[in-house]
Amino acid sequence: MWKVSIGYTIMGEQAGPQQLVNDAMRAEAAGFDFLAASDHYFPWLEEQGHSPYVWSVLGAVAQATSSIEMMTYVTCPTMRYHPAVVAQKAATIQLLSDGRFTLGLGAGENLNEHVAGLDWPPADVRHDQLRDALEIIRALFAGETVTFRGDHIETENAKLWDLPSTPPPIGVAVSGARSCEIAGQYADVMMAVEPKEELGRQFDDAGGAGKPRIGQTGLSYDADESVARKRAHEQFRWFGGGWNVNAELPAPEHFAAASQKVREEDVAEQIPCGDDVGAAVEAVKKFVDGGFTHVALVQIGGDAQEQFFPWAETELLPELRKLG
Repeated sequence: MWKVSIGYTIMGEQAGPQQLVNDAMRAEAAGFDFLAASDHYFPWLEEQGHSPYVWSVLGAVAQATSSIEMMTYVTCPTMRYHPAVVAQKAATIQLLSDGRFTLGLGAGENLNEHVAGLDWPPADVRHDQLRDALEIIRALFAGETVTFRGDHIETENAKLWDLPSTPPPIGVAVSGARSCEIAGQYADVMMAVEPKEELGRQFDDAGGAGKPRIGQTGLSYDADESVARKRAHEQFRWFGGGWNVNAELPAPEHFAAASQKVREEDVAEQIPCGDDVGAAVEAVKKFVDGGFTHVALVQIGGDAQEQFFPWAETELLPELRKLG
């Protein structure tokens, strides 16, 4: 019987770089299997209050840890970063981590990509851009000198001079049929934030059969449930908008406006709040039942991590290890 791998999210929107590195070390010591690192330029909401450069954080994490796997969840390789530069960054982290890195990619959110000063394209164009980027990154990881003329992205005479013997696996975030098709063709790993079994089926049909699939789910641990609920509402009320909305809004104030009518009880219905181990296990189990092989937890609240790790190590992780 296979066992699901349980990850911890170093969420840059809610903590500064020093804390993220320390949290990664705590996660490794607590027994988490992998780290998922968000790659943002802005937080979702002003209340979260942070957004450091994740690639510097990952370089530090690679040196501060010894065995835990790590990945971006996710990087957009089309606007804020050119794919040739993303390939260079990923290859470097793979070397620094001694082969523990997975490059998670996606079509991006306006929240982070608008800073490049380019028009925010519709979803079908973003997917075409992602396909161009994957062509470039795959060729660079194969050691080629790459000149590429895509429909949307080009590169000229690009080459990686520090290339690991085993390139990073590539993950692609999916939310529907088009992204599943791209993931099936180009990805080593499927990634999603919704535990929908049909995403896995579409990924399989496009060529992803037998490959890992990684989910992500939030929780708000606190011994006082009312504190946990308040924190989840304050910092994660944006989450319920769905990715068709979340990909389009350009700034934290827009997420605040879009979620102003979301109630605390609405958030608590979607996110486990408090110290109920069973509720947290059930949230992860939804992904396991949907065919996911890995699930990354997001503990909501930068100032709540210190109390989370002892509970996770002694109570939550032992129960999650029974899933499969």
